[in-house]
Amino acid sequence: MLAGKIIDKATKEPLPFTSLSLKEEQTGALSNEFGVFQLPGPLKNETDSLIVMALGYEHLAIAVQRGKPLANLVLEVNRRAIALSNVTVKGGKVKNLELGANSNHPGDGLLQGQPGGQYAFFVKNDKNKRLGNIRSVSFYIGENGFPREPFRVRLYKPDGNYNAPNTDILTDNVVVSAPKGGQWYTVDLTPYNVVAPEEGFFVAMEWIVSGDKFFNTNFMDDNYTPYGQIMRPTFEFKESRTWTYSIAKGWTLLTMATAAGQHYNAMIKAEVDMIK
Repeated sequence: MLAGKIIDKATKEPLPFTSLSLKEEQTGALSNEFGVFQLPGPLKNETDSLIVMALGYEHLAIAVQRGKPLANLVLEVNRRAIALSNVTVKGGKVKNLELGANSNHPGDGLLQGQPGGQYAFFVKNDKNKRLGNIRSVSFYIGENGFPREPFRVRLYKPDGNYNAPNTDILTDNVVVSAPKGGQWYTVDLTPYNVVAPEEGFFVAMEWIVSGDKFFNTNFMDDNYTPYGQIMRPTFEFKESRTWTYSIAKGWTLLTMATAAGQHYNAMIKAEVDMIK
C-alpha cells in the first residue's frame, strides 16, 4: 500500500480531497478531509509515477516501485500562482443573467459517482452577452441516495481536448451540503469573484470522501459502495453538454440521448453578471 498525508509546503496545513493516481496503473484515490490517503501500489509495472493533484496547487509526481510499500509518506505541494482577471464596467449597468437548465422537472435517471468522480455541465453563453462575475451555481439534487452528503463545487474553462473541462477558475475549496433532495440547491459564489469566460464555463459536482454512514449496498457483488448525493438529469438540450470524470482516467463526454434526439445532461444552471 501507498499511504500518508498531503500538506501545503509553506503552511504545513493538510490538503483535503486531493486526487492521487498511478499514471501507468490508471488507478487512484482521494484524500480525506484531513489530507490522509491510502491506495494500492503498482501491480502491472516495476515502477510507476504517483501523481498528486490538489485544487489550486502545482502537480507533484514521485516515483514508486512494485512490491515496496510506503506507509508514512508526507507529500508537500506548492500553491499555484493565479493571475486574477478583472472586469471593468464603463458607463454600463450590471444585470443578472441565468444560463443552463431551465426546467424544474427532472428527467428519469440518476447521476452518481465515487469519491473524486465528477459530472460537469457546460453553461454556454448561448445569448452572446458580455459576462462578468459568476454569482451562483445550482444543482438539482435527487431525492434518492443521501441528499445531505457534502460535495465540492468545481468550475472550469472549456480549454481541454475537444473543449473538455480543463483549467480551474474556482481555486478555493467550496464544499457544501444540500438541506434535502428533490429540489434545486443554490451555492452563492459572489465572495470568490470568479470571472466567467465569454464563451461559457463548466460547473461540476465532485463527490468527496464520505463518512461510514453514507454507504449503499451494491446488489451486483455484495460490496458496499459509497455514493452519497445524487443529481438528476435534464433532456432540455439537443446536444451533449455534460462530461464525466474519474481519477486517473480523465474526462469523457456523456453522449446518451433519447430517440427524439434530446440529450442526457446534468441538471445544472448558473447566474452570471451581464454587463450592458
